[in-house]
Amino acid sequence: MKHLWAPWRMEYISQEKTETSKACIFCSRISQKKDKKNLIIFRGKMAFIIMNRFPYNNGHLMVVPYRHIGDLLQLKKDEKGDLFQLIQWSVKALEVVMKPHGFNIGMNLGRVAGAGVEDHLHFHVVPRWNGDTNFMPILADTKVVSEALEKSYQKLQTAFVQISGRKK
Repeated sequence: MKHLWAPWRMEYISQEKTETSKACIFCSRISQKKDKKNLIIFRGKMAFIIMNRFPYNNGHLMVVPYRHIGDLLQLKKDEKGDLFQLIQWSVKALEVVMKPHGFNIGMNLGRVAGAGVEDHLHFHVVPRWNGDTNFMPILADTKVVSEALEKSYQKLQTAFVQISGRKK
């Protein structure tokens, strides 16, 4: 019998839910100015792009407004424009770096809809490949992520610098 080792997943599963863990992960990370440590790939004018530390697939990105807001209907016009610009850039960067066959792009509004962070809106951009769903999640409750987050971060950050025309 072969064993698949995915220790990064246990960190997420076993996290104790304390008052400090209830703080907004997006607000706390964006304020730290430690982009590489926090996997923040790109900062736009009104929103930013962060890698999902516990991804569904390699390259799983989240596009998040800076403003702490949980109501989609309260987004301002300039926030909406920047969010969608960054979603487009995310697709382009992922196409260049990872060459997926398709994407899931969406937002979970409210706890019952699957929002892990329900008080701060964020879009998920998940690259998909033919055959990326296999028996592992069904039989072993394990998702295989084939590249280290740090390596994906470097590749994607380079692509965002090229796409945006900005310097690091």
